[in-house]
Amino acid sequence: MCRWLAYSGTPLLLDTVLYKPAHSLIDQSLHSTLGVETTNGDGFGVGWYTQDSSTPAVLRDIGPAWNNRNLREIADHVRSPLFFAHIRASTGTAVQQSNCHPFRHGRWMWMHNGSVGGFHLMRRDLCMLVDPALFTDIEGTTDSEVMFYLAITFGLDQDPPGAVARMVGAIERCGREHGVEFPMQMTVAVTDGERVWAFRYSTQNQSRSLFYSSRVDTLRKLHPDMPFLQEVSDDTRLIVSEPLGDLPEAWNEVPESSYGVVQPGADELFPFVPEPV
Repeated sequence: MCRWLAYSGTPLLLDTVLYKPAHSLIDQSLHSTLGVETTNGDGFGVGWYTQDSSTPAVLRDIGPAWNNRNLREIADHVRSPLFFAHIRASTGTAVQQSNCHPFRHGRWMWMHNGSVGGFHLMRRDLCMLVDPALFTDIEGTTDSEVMFYLAITFGLDQDPPGAVARMVGAIERCGREHGVEFPMQMTVAVTDGERVWAFRYSTQNQSRSLFYSSRVDTLRKLHPDMPFLQEVSDDTRLIVSEPLGDLPEAWNEVPESSYGVVQPGADELFPFVPEPV
């Protein structure tokens, strides 16, 4: 499958998160410990927000992240309060730039780990559910991008959790119609540049791994010798496919069939239930 991370908080150089941790996302591109594949080398992407624009910048490429000079270059120079990073292991669709995550539409970014089971059987039906005004914006051939545009169709702008629930409901209904037993496998992150929503769900109730970082004020008390923790705000958070290191009590598993919201003030965690469409 894939590995990803979402960062929200004090503006940081991308390098601080992408390269420096012991088990950074770059390390995971070669040595994933919790993914289906150990190596995730079928492309990568990074998307970030700045104060100068309401829409995110996105850099994507088809090569592996571990030896990409452009990624190394921007990581040392780009500072952002909110960014996504994704390393890809294709589940069958082509290795091409338009299939690399994160995907962007307006102010929104989206990335996914998992798959739509039987996507080749359902692709036409699912694409027919996408708002015709949005359909021409789909550039690639992945299930992940179709999921994104279905969520936009079902009201992502107004109600992100509800839109994702309706997207999953539509895919599971379509899966049943095509005889697919377990249509949905996903961990998804989506953001509007201000809040981040992260979802963990699968039809089989055996979802891919997902973790969120503990509160910074708690970690400061546990690890007063960590300079990084003194530099970031209390509301700084990371959501990751697998922990970036083994710092005690730093990481918490996202419960099965649930979603969380990272936002100014208190973060929230809720059960996730697909909605019939």
